[in-house]
Amino acid sequence: MENVAQRFLRYVSFDTQSDENSTTCPSTEKQKLLGASLVDEMQQLGITDAHMDEHGYVYGTVPGDPNLPTIGLIAHMDTSPDASGANVQAKIVSYSGEDVCLNPEKGIYLRESDYPSLKNHHGKHLIVTDGTTLLGADDKAGIAEIMAAAEALLTSGRRHATLKIGFTPDEEVGQGADYFDVKGFGAEYAYTVDGGTLGEIEYENFNAAGAKVVVHGLNIHPGSAKGKMVNSQLIAMEFAGLLPVYQRPEYTEGYEGFFHLTDMKGQVEQSELHYIIRDHDLDKFQQKKETMHAAADFINSKYGKGTLELTIQDSYFNMKKCIEPCFFVVERAKAAMQAVGMDAKEVPIRGGTDGARLSYEGLPCPNLCTGGENYHGRFEYIPVEDMELCVKMLVEILTNFD
Repeated sequence: MENVAQRFLRYVSFDTQSDENSTTCPSTEKQKLLGASLVDEMQQLGITDAHMDEHGYVYGTVPGDPNLPTIGLIAHMDTSPDASGANVQAKIVSYSGEDVCLNPEKGIYLRESDYPSLKNHHGKHLIVTDGTTLLGADDKAGIAEIMAAAEALLTSGRRHATLKIGFTPDEEVGQGADYFDVKGFGAEYAYTVDGGTLGEIEYENFNAAGAKVVVHGLNIHPGSAKGKMVNSQLIAMEFAGLLPVYQRPEYTEGYEGFFHLTDMKGQVEQSELHYIIRDHDLDKFQQKKETMHAAADFINSKYGKGTLELTIQDSYFNMKKCIEPCFFVVERAKAAMQAVGMDAKEVPIRGGTDGARLSYEGLPCPNLCTGGENYHGRFEYIPVEDMELCVKMLVEILTNFD
């Protein structure tokens, strides 16, 4: 029997980075390699219906007492495009407060002075990288914890609910729920196991949209450009300057929303800006979109109609309104956390999860902690002890019906 850390170390050896520019599902075929391995592992555990569909979604069932609810646990297989997920060199280190040398050759250290969350983990065993790739705890930790919980149900003999397992591709590029078979999944409610710090439960996420700004200019030889040249790059910068400075990610926290310029490109003739727009409050979310339209209107009134084209596309919405009518799913998770010694705390997600979209599709789906820290970067880490506690939490959710 593999423990949760051993499983996790095996899973992170798979490069499952998704691709936001792909038009296929999954966005990268390599995600299916982990999917196939998970199907094989589940079948070896006795999960006879384990399978992967044509889109790379993995499903399986651990049958339980038919008089108890059918509960789903969901995690995603892909890792973020923000940092490399190839050739992950993971290791376990004992931590007592000292600087952790991740890579002696390159002088890369994990330090409390840079990452204060480390102060909460003295005496634990941390899984870290060599400082050149992400670790992949987002969300292979969730996969490992779900698989360890499934094995515990299959071997403990305890009375438990029927468990529906779902592993998705492409969550990191916002497409993890695109082809999720909610009806076929058959759960009454579910949890994404895709959070971070131990004890956190999340059922409020951002309302989200993406915005594309295209600015058209006119290029003239600079020697004879007076009164003729229209530099799209400068107009794009002017548009960016019309948005509220203190509504950027680097100035916000908690429930505060933002405009985030994710990338840009340009020449004199044409420039392009891409933004994401986020806010927990739906009215403030709409106001942010209106602010962006007002800025576009100002530019076009100043430089001429059609100078700037703005396209805003909604991505997902706050799942709180879907969770509130069945709030017992949150209370059940909090009780499980407390039963295993976690300090349960409700926190808003400053992002989104597959669970947000699934909740709107009729599957209530709050998000649970995995124990990981510093996601999407080279200094990602996760304590072994916290992963083990998360497994106990999942088992408690599925077994405690007194």
